[in-house]
Amino acid sequence: MADEISIGGACRLADRGVIRARGADAAAFLQGQLTNDVASLDSGSARLAGFCSAKGRLQATFIVWRPAPDEFILSCPTSILAATLKRLSMFVLRAKCKLSDASDEIALFGVAGGETAVAMVGAASAWQVRPHGTATAIRLHDAAGVSRVLVAAPTGSDALFAEAPSLPLATWHWLEVVSGIVSIEAATVDRFVPQMVNFELVGGVDFQKGCYPGQEVVARSQYRGTTKRRTFLFALTYITVYDGQSFEVVKKAVASTNDEPMMSRLIGINPISGPNKELDETAFPASANEVAGNQALRDGVRTLLTTSLDKTLPQLLRQ
Repeated sequence: MADEISIGGACRLADRGVIRARGADAAAFLQGQLTNDVASLDSGSARLAGFCSAKGRLQATFIVWRPAPDEFILSCPTSILAATLKRLSMFVLRAKCKLSDASDEIALFGVAGGETAVAMVGAASAWQVRPHGTATAIRLHDAAGVSRVLVAAPTGSDALFAEAPSLPLATWHWLEVVSGIVSIEAATVDRFVPQMVNFELVGGVDFQKGCYPGQEVVARSQYRGTTKRRTFLFALTYITVYDGQSFEVVKKAVASTNDEPMMSRLIGINPISGPNKELDETAFPASANEVAGNQALRDGVRTLLTTSLDKTLPQLLRQ
């Protein structure tokens, strides 16, 4: 069993915003536009949903929750928010539903691992929603054994995480990739039907809910087996080989793999901690002249090679 990665902290998700749908017809309107059943959503749950074109191609993907019977919050990347809001608004017509960009009112934070995540949601299961003071905490699926929570709080609530370690935004993005749940960005709008990004496999599509834009295409892809592309997780590794004597570069190459044991080493979910395992800095001598006689350094490098690199690099080098 793979050990949990030692990741813990919180970060402001400045690259995500929120659309608010409010009104007596908000549930009915979104039910007729999105790929998932939002009419049955209660205040204690959240779920994924997509917004498709008439050709069944995803225009946006959302995390949706319902803070009030006549109000829904849809979280999506800021790169598509304005265009998505404009397109959704075209279909409101006479429905009693007002759509607005609420990103200036609601700030989003990502919390991963550690005591902060536990304090936010306790033992909640994936997609359960928990109130936390003036904030809303949504338990996401774990990624690489790390618990994840999406927190929506009033703008200016950064003090909520004052005691939590700072989590680099890049680490949060990495966990999103490892989770296997795709977010449509500006560069991928109108490129994929939901099945191409495995959206139905992660609970983003309800095939029993009724009509929405592109529903016939999505259903045909599901029941007639016409999906020709799927999304897979793979690791891309940059390898530089140096001469052991002169330290000159012998070769540079790029290798990719989707082999599961190899993936676990490269992304760090294997107990050996992957090929980028760090050596204790105290093992390094004060000067280069002391390297040859430094037993601690030699032992550390030998252990690294025998427990990690020799299980990883040969396969990559063969590519």
